[in-house]
Amino acid sequence: MSITLRNIRVWNTGEIIDLTVPGLADAYFADTDTVRDGADIDATGLTLAPGFADPHVHFRDPGQTYKESMVSGCRASASGGYTTVLIMPNTLPALDGQTVTALDAEAGKPGAREVLDAGATNVIDFLQQYDRTHDVKLPVRYDLCVCASKDRAGREASDTADWLRYVPGFEDDAKTEAMNAHPVTAISDDGSAVPEPILDQVLANAKASDLYLIEHCEHHDTGAVNDGPVSRKLGVPGIPEDTELKIVARDIEAARRTGVHVHFQHVSTAISFEAIRAAKAEGLPITCETAPHYLALSDEALLEYGTLAKMNPPLRSEADRKATIAAIEDGTVDLLATDHAPHTMEEKALGFLESPNGIIGLECAYGVCHKVLVDGGHISDERLIELMAVEPMRLLGHEPTDIAALVEGYAEPAPTGDDSEGVNRLLDLSRVEDAANVDLAVLATDQAWTVDPEQFHSKARNTPFSGWQVTGRPLATIIGSQFMFSRM
Repeated sequence: MSITLRNIRVWNTGEIIDLTVPGLADAYFADTDTVRDGADIDATGLTLAPGFADPHVHFRDPGQTYKESMVSGCRASASGGYTTVLIMPNTLPALDGQTVTALDAEAGKPGAREVLDAGATNVIDFLQQYDRTHDVKLPVRYDLCVCASKDRAGREASDTADWLRYVPGFEDDAKTEAMNAHPVTAISDDGSAVPEPILDQVLANAKASDLYLIEHCEHHDTGAVNDGPVSRKLGVPGIPEDTELKIVARDIEAARRTGVHVHFQHVSTAISFEAIRAAKAEGLPITCETAPHYLALSDEALLEYGTLAKMNPPLRSEADRKATIAAIEDGTVDLLATDHAPHTMEEKALGFLESPNGIIGLECAYGVCHKVLVDGGHISDERLIELMAVEPMRLLGHEPTDIAALVEGYAEPAPTGDDSEGVNRLLDLSRVEDAANVDLAVLATDQAWTVDPEQFHSKARNTPFSGWQVTGRPLATIIGSQFMFSRM
């Protein structure tokens, strides 16, 4: 059985085609029961794009599964149109490759018992083997980001002996299918910038393993929100904007000195974008991302949403928000990432000084970005897809699905003759030679909808976008040429 989408538009060529998908994946789930084997669906007005990719997500598994688990995080990803994500290393225990022992579990270290009960020796092994040891099918592809420092504590660089064998090209004889499916592809201490005393060793580790450094470009010892009129109105200690620039400038110099590719996360200030713009003009190996909340919100949002708008880096001034959009327009920003950070509502209610930083974003990112960037006239639909699908996949070291090439290589020619005018070419994914690597998103680029966190597949609800009216919605994800999720 198979499903056929009629009259769907290819995102970057504009061609209208019919697409036949072999069927439903084992991990398929849906918000409706419309898509089923044998269905013939009118997809007029919908867009076929490469699957989105997010190189910046936190799934809290192991150690804090009351916030998010691999299952709920992966379902949230597929629901948001994502087919590939990169899991950040602030799990508990940390994702540093160090062996987890029975003594760790006996001492009550969060997540240690979960790792051992799964038969894993460390968190990398735990996450690579997750579907097998938990007897689940996960509806998204994922890579892993290893810690820059041991225990992600910032005191000592992580030891390549603990994790190098999980990096493509460095595997030992114990290489498994799981290592291929969920490799280590980056290094970071996300949540904290790499401290100065260990920076050179971390860069040396990145160079030796052919990984790139993902840098949390923000460091402050005091403060909870952006320093300015809003922080003073709230009576909350402020974080100066140069706390970001100091890390950006330091690491640009490090990239110049070592040649290591440095990718800056969630850049949020005009002064940082200026420094990155200049570094790129110099030809240095620098890339950067920003997140939906930095282009949609300024620190004024703290007055309306309270701690649901508290994050790190903090929401900045309105001028910085506009500078973020300008950096997207001129290409300084390479890609958009969510920094999906699940927390409980009870934790977020602790106040500005005590509540954790971060918001969830996977399930509304496309709608928020589309509303601000496309509806706002800043970029095109096609450019937004590049920022959310094409460029993130390339950062991760993967090739995004080239739909136009598939159409040219495998689509059946449209019939000719007087009775066949307007008949589309048919792309049947079951005929594609490399069908297992075809990942797609079906997008309703103009659909208006209301963000309702109660309908999310994530365990968490911590978002300031609840109730927002947005446009643009992923209606389905297709992974490995099979339907993985649908709300069609």
